Amino acid sequence: MLSRRTFGWMAASVAAQVAMPHGLVGQTGSAVGGKTEPGFQFSVMMWTLNRMGSFEENLGRVAEAGYRHVELVGEFMRWSEADWTRILARMQALKITVDATSGIKAGFAVPAGGDAFLAELKAFIPTVQRLGCGQIILLSGKRIEGAAAGVQRAASIEALKPAAEILSAAGLTGVIEPIDRLENPTIYLDGVTEAFEIALAVGSPKVKVLYDLYHEQRGLGNLIEKLEKNIDEVGLIHVADVPGRHEPGTGEINYRSVYKKLAELHYQGVIAMEFYPTGDVVETLRRAREEAMHA
Repeated sequence: MLSRRTFGWMAASVAAQVAMPHGLVGQTGSAVGGKTEPGFQFSVMMWTLNRMGSFEENLGRVAEAGYRHVELVGEFMRWSEADWTRILARMQALKITVDATSGIKAGFAVPAGGDAFLAELKAFIPTVQRLGCGQIILLSGKRIEGAAAGVQRAASIEALKPAAEILSAAGLTGVIEPIDRLENPTIYLDGVTEAFEIALAVGSPKVKVLYDLYHEQRGLGNLIEKLEKNIDEVGLIHVADVPGRHEPGTGEINYRSVYKKLAELHYQGVIAMEFYPTGDVVETLRRAREEAMHA
């Protein structure tokens, strides 16, 4: 979890193990006022490294860059039983856990599609638990042309309320992710403002918003004000610069200001790097993490 102090204090951090649910361990911390404050948690979305090597080779790179968490998009759907055994053992040896994954095809914003969404969610949970993962990334599904105003928002709330109960019973959290329509022209949920409104209407700590700064900047911008107004509903942060989806510093987003604001707001979730490195994978990932820690 992220610290309840400013990012500047991270410069004085010391290693400390802090027990966390679903494998989020290996925090750093520093003594502040006689108390040990937890440090920042960072993750890497593994699909962005696919062109750099095999999944297991990239796990090694992520660990070498100092990360202890990764995020998945269903890679495990292709794993044999032998693959599961080998890869989980490799992750354990590297002290890497999975903090979030997608993998549910059904959208939550499809009218009359709630039963299919909930059935797939229930069926997916044992796989998520086998991964030792605590969060499931949920997508809205397609926009329905000609649908009356508010119909898909109402369908979202109607589906996510029972989903929250299912997630709670399993000890998991769902994070709903908007996608910009430059990338996905047919998506329904395309911005965090509506996502926050939906999460608030659901009214459960088990349904939060994945604030993907890359998608929000491409589609709508105004990143920091939305953080300030809605930080309690943010469950996960994704990072990449615009344009190009490369590491921070290669484009137009002032990530130093974003990270400082997250610290001021006492954000307590994971920051996941979801970019294509422009240079050496290990060095680029390490630099991105260190820049966030010391912003």
